[in-house]
Amino acid sequence: MPDIDWPATVQPVLGESADEIAGQLADAVAGQLEQALATRERASLALSGGSTPKPFFEKLRDKPLDWSRVDVTLADERWVPLESSDSNERLLREHFLQGGAVEARFIGMKQEHESANAGQPLAEQALSALAWPLDVLVLGMGNDGHTASLFPDAPEIDRALDPSQPDRCMALHPASQPQARLSLTRRALENAGWVALHLKGEDKMDTLRAAMDDMKSVREMPIRLFLGLGLNLFWSP
Repeated sequence: MPDIDWPATVQPVLGESADEIAGQLADAVAGQLEQALATRERASLALSGGSTPKPFFEKLRDKPLDWSRVDVTLADERWVPLESSDSNERLLREHFLQGGAVEARFIGMKQEHESANAGQPLAEQALSALAWPLDVLVLGMGNDGHTASLFPDAPEIDRALDPSQPDRCMALHPASQPQARLSLTRRALENAGWVALHLKGEDKMDTLRAAMDDMKSVREMPIRLFLGLGLNLFWSP
């Protein structure tokens, strides 16, 4: 296990296997949603894509929650057709919105417009149906320190990280990525009631170390924003 002097804002849950961590994360998320549903009519959950969360999705969907009262959305989406293997919505439909979780109300970000810029207003309108702030947010992280689609090399990154930005989602066009993205902005992400960062691999731990070395340089590694605000880290080798 990594020997790290963790900042007070990071609560680490470190495991020996990806399956173990997926189970612990599913238990934690289900517990948070259950608490939210005990006090309000609906709860909100934002999830991230990638290969790492698949086992977590498959464990969470079987939790005995009143899924019909849970709103689910994405932290970000690639601007690709929904049938594309790169679509985060497709990933959720195949691995999470099954079993009991099929009853959840899913609010996707991808719209019919050909460009992310043109589709953003419709996505913004769709997201307004959620109860904000989010109850639960599960983030991932790239080796460049991006999270959601807040890429350091996106021309729009400064606006996306601006706390006064009024929009909850924004089109981003990172030079390093083959597709345009739509991402939740800082405004939408930073006030989530409970935040998890789900990572797998020694390379991600190396990136995390680099991020924690200089927490103030948020633009260079946007994950630093959330490390500073406070999150629960779920990591396995």
